[in-house]
Amino acid sequence: MIPGMLAAGALCFAISLPATAQVQSTKMVDHGTPTSKVTVDRGEVVYVSGNDLVVKLDDGTLRHFNNVPDSVTVNVDGQALNVHQLKTGMKLERQTIVTSTPRTITTVQTVTGKVWHVNPPLSVTLTMDNGENQTFKIPSGQKFTVNGQVTDAFGLKKGMMVSAQKVTEVPETVVSHQVVRTGTMPPAPQADQPILIAVVSKPAPPPAADAPAAAAPEAAALPKTASSLPLIGLLGMLLCSVSLIAMTIRKARA
Repeated sequence: MIPGMLAAGALCFAISLPATAQVQSTKMVDHGTPTSKVTVDRGEVVYVSGNDLVVKLDDGTLRHFNNVPDSVTVNVDGQALNVHQLKTGMKLERQTIVTSTPRTITTVQTVTGKVWHVNPPLSVTLTMDNGENQTFKIPSGQKFTVNGQVTDAFGLKKGMMVSAQKVTEVPETVVSHQVVRTGTMPPAPQADQPILIAVVSKPAPPPAADAPAAAAPEAAALPKTASSLPLIGLLGMLLCSVSLIAMTIRKARA
């Protein structure tokens, strides 16, 4: 409680403060324990063109990301790459961290004035610091603390200094999202390696005992280079000579 203000029984006194009343507001925020939930999505780039991206998730489904902003980047080896720098075959991982933080906003409104008129238990009119009179409705069962004494609306008298508070507590949950994108480059293509093929010649198996011997290859025939005409002419001359010798012998005997 703020010193000099009313006790807990007067917390609702100013519930119907007019808009023109002189009200001091104090706001306090009490934070609770935050909780986080992490969702991880993994996939492989199968198509990228301009700002369009298609990723194949681990479960085999394809997701098309249309018009990916250039401001969305992926951390790859310490470098922030946008959609134009992604390549087919890259592995991507997206972590979505949702943090929920409960908090309570407490607003304390304080009004101070001198009782000018009281109509218990319905309303009271106070003279504000600026000299204006403001009328406030009194909630049912409202209690007041005046000069250390607790009283109700019937105990208020003209000329008493009254301070009243309105305390409002609003619980809410603040949700924040954080997305962390990382990736790895596709493996470099392997260079073609020479392949050595060993050729082992096997010896021919020995011929079987009853197998016929392989025929020797025939000698190649020599080409004919001479003619038979000289031989025929020589034979004719020899026959003529024999004939002449025989005629000579017959004449000698005669």
